[in-house]
Amino acid sequence: MRTLLLFILTCSLLNAEVSWKDARKQKASWYESKEAHNLAEKVMLYQRDNGGWPKNQDMSVKLSGDQRKKLLKQQADPGGTTIDNGATFTPLKFLIKIWKSESDPTTEASIHCGLNFLLKSQYPNGGWPQQPHSSGYGRHITYNDGAMIGVMTFLRDLLEDDPAFLTDQEKAEIKSALVIGLDCILKTQIRVDGKPTIWCAQHHYKTLQPTKARSYEHASFSGGESAGIVRYLMQIKAPSPQVRQSIEAAVAWFRAHQINGIRIEKKNGDRVIAEDRNAKPLWARFYHLDTAKPIFSGRDGVIKYSIAEIEAERRNGYAWYVNNPRSILEDYPKWQKSLND
Repeated sequence: MRTLLLFILTCSLLNAEVSWKDARKQKASWYESKEAHNLAEKVMLYQRDNGGWPKNQDMSVKLSGDQRKKLLKQQADPGGTTIDNGATFTPLKFLIKIWKSESDPTTEASIHCGLNFLLKSQYPNGGWPQQPHSSGYGRHITYNDGAMIGVMTFLRDLLEDDPAFLTDQEKAEIKSALVIGLDCILKTQIRVDGKPTIWCAQHHYKTLQPTKARSYEHASFSGGESAGIVRYLMQIKAPSPQVRQSIEAAVAWFRAHQINGIRIEKKNGDRVIAEDRNAKPLWARFYHLDTAKPIFSGRDGVIKYSIAEIEAERRNGYAWYVNNPRSILEDYPKWQKSLND
């Protein structure tokens, strides 16, 4: 009986469809499969005519006939197309894997359209908005949740990979986009008394100044998003003196503002701060621009200085502390050494 159950379980796992979350992490041979190409067809159904995708879509779910018709109808609507939460550049990564397994014209056309969306969405100042066509905070230059850095990393990797479908014009446009994107990163680095520090999660699309997004996301120093920016900068080959200065300044800021002696734990389902002198350092998601003290907010938008002071829904539903600057500090000596190799 046990052997039979194991056999049934093994068969079910082998026949199980790959989820959208796992679809970008399969072995190269899987992208040649019928399952992969069926998923690619659905991914392209979610793409809008302007080349972008909406966010938070599980594109691996089975679709009814009516659902397919609805998606086809929505394709003409540019609303909701975004780079937030990995939208657009993540589907493109998947489709490129599909194209490499079989370079069919439909997939290639979808890739070109998506690439055009990313390139045309960039502002002349080099920044990318979270959501083109937005009249709200989505129009601002968005580092939040790795949006702009996700696009730049995708474009950089695509250029280095140099797949055959890339045209000379696209290559030139990508190179230009990366140059002015880097310039935007350096210009948006917040300066205090003339010295560079780190970045806000979003910067005004015209003035480049730190700006707020949702009610609880204030203009501030952003510990989490800045780590992603520094990681991108550290991956630049033969960095300029300006890039090196930017990295060094951010690393110094991370060191000066790390929070020691606490850890975050759940107590009766509620997120609380516990003292622990052996805990590894943490950083606040947001720091006040004037005082550099960690800040927290509920949906009322009122700044507080402890997560205990905000409502449970926001306290437990948002990442108020982050640890990703830790890996930056750990890798910094190696990066310094690489400059002299």
